[in-house]
Amino acid sequence: MAEQAIITTTVNLLQDNIQVSAYLAEPKEPGSYPGIVVLQEIFGVNVHIRDVTERIAKLGYVAIAPALFQRTAPGFETGYTPEDIETGRGYAMQTQASELLSDIQLAIDYLKNLPQVKKDSFGCIGFCFGGHVAYLAATLPDIKATASFYGAGITTRTPGGGPPTITRTREIPGTLYAFFGKEDASIPPEQVDEIEAELEKYKIPHRVFRYDGADHGFFCDLRASYNPKAAADAWEQAKQLFSQLN
Repeated sequence: MAEQAIITTTVNLLQDNIQVSAYLAEPKEPGSYPGIVVLQEIFGVNVHIRDVTERIAKLGYVAIAPALFQRTAPGFETGYTPEDIETGRGYAMQTQASELLSDIQLAIDYLKNLPQVKKDSFGCIGFCFGGHVAYLAATLPDIKATASFYGAGITTRTPGGGPPTITRTREIPGTLYAFFGKEDASIPPEQVDEIEAELEKYKIPHRVFRYDGADHGFFCDLRASYNPKAAADAWEQAKQLFSQLN
């Protein structure tokens, strides 16, 4: 299928005196499209996340990437130096699961009010920090398909504290695909196994992908850990997942 021409813009989502900036990409051609929420790494809604958002829109979705650090670092985006990583981790540590879910729901509600968006066909995709957040977002009733890329800490913690995010697996109403690199030291293989076992336990429709030779961040072509083979396969799997929304 040929890529669609798209329109991009930055929008502001308003709720309870909170203003959340979000990057929006949508097909130019009039139609009725599913909505996809794109969840950032610790580096903000940077060039990589905007690129992913655009790639999704070109496939025939309305994609939106809310700024998940809006409360503590409005407008934050950065690169991938060690200093950038430390800064981003600091902001990630200040997030709260309840606020993240509220902001994602805000993005979904914004999409619902767009005339070209189907009101009952939503998915999400997240990377790194956003991969963990995607697992959380999968519990939202509106989310029917979730792609979680190398989300660290799902089995051991949740943003802001409390029971680990994995304990909410039973709440997932849709399908979840999870993608991991076998060389990712931040996500030991036993944690991946635990995630898969929990998804199986609660009969959540799922697939778990483990890539040989792939490290953390393997999907991002701006990082030294980029793995073209793993990234290409994962993208095809994500496309297949989201095709269920059409």
